[in-house]
Amino acid sequence: MRTADGGEPAGAFPPAGGVDGGLPMGSERMEMRKRQMPVAQDAPGAAPGQPGAGSRGSNACCFCWCCCCSCSCLTVRNQEDQRPTIASHELRADLPTWEESPAPTLEEVNAWAQSFDKLMVTPAGRNAFREFLRTEFSEENMLFWMACEELKKEANKNIIEEKARIIYEDYISILSPKEVSLDSRVREVINRNMVEPSQHIFDDAQLQIYTLMHRDSYPRFMNSAVYKDLLQSLSEKSIEA
Repeated sequence: MRTADGGEPAGAFPPAGGVDGGLPMGSERMEMRKRQMPVAQDAPGAAPGQPGAGSRGSNACCFCWCCCCSCSCLTVRNQEDQRPTIASHELRADLPTWEESPAPTLEEVNAWAQSFDKLMVTPAGRNAFREFLRTEFSEENMLFWMACEELKKEANKNIIEEKARIIYEDYISILSPKEVSLDSRVREVINRNMVEPSQHIFDDAQLQIYTLMHRDSYPRFMNSAVYKDLLQSLSEKSIEA
C-alpha cells in the first residue's frame, strides 16, 4: 500500500533482502531456530549441573527422570530385595506339608479311637487326619500345627525369624487365604512378639488350634469314611493273614 504522495507507509516491512543488506528473512529464521535449540533441550527448572532431558548423566541415581537400569542405587536395592525372596522360597519349602510314614497297623488305627493324642502322636495318624481335614476345607489347621512343630526344632536366630515371618504370613495374617481361627488375645501377643520372634512365638496359637481340632474335627473324623474304610481294610487283611 502506498501513501498519497507515492511513498511507503511508516510501518511497512523491509524488503525480503533485509535491512542494510542483512541476511534474507529465511536465513534469519534458521539462525534464530539454531539459537533456541540448546534452550529447548534443557528441562525447565533443572538444577545446575543436573543433566537435562536430552542427556543421561553417568552418575544418574534413582531420583533422576530416566530411572535407568544402570543406576547403582537401584542395582543395590534390587539385590537386597532379591535376597529375602530367595531365602523365603527355600525356607517355605522346608516347612512340612506331608510326612513320610509306614502304613499303620490295625492296632495303631484302633488306638486312634481311644484319644486324640494317640492319633496325633504318629505320622500315619496325622496324615490320615489331615486327609479328612482336606475334605472339610480345614487342612490349614494341621499345616499350621506342623509348621509350629518344625519351628520349635530350629536354633539359628535368623532362620527362626524368617520361618516365623512365613508362618505369620501363611496362617496368622487376615489377608491369607489359609488363615487359622484365633482369638484376639492370642493375635495381639503374636503381633507384639513378631518384633523379635523366638521358636515358641506361636505356642499359644498352636495349642488353641490343637484344641479346636480335638473338640471340633476329631469326633467327625472318627465317624468319617476316611477312618472307617481304613479300619475295615486293615481288619480284612488281618483276618486273611
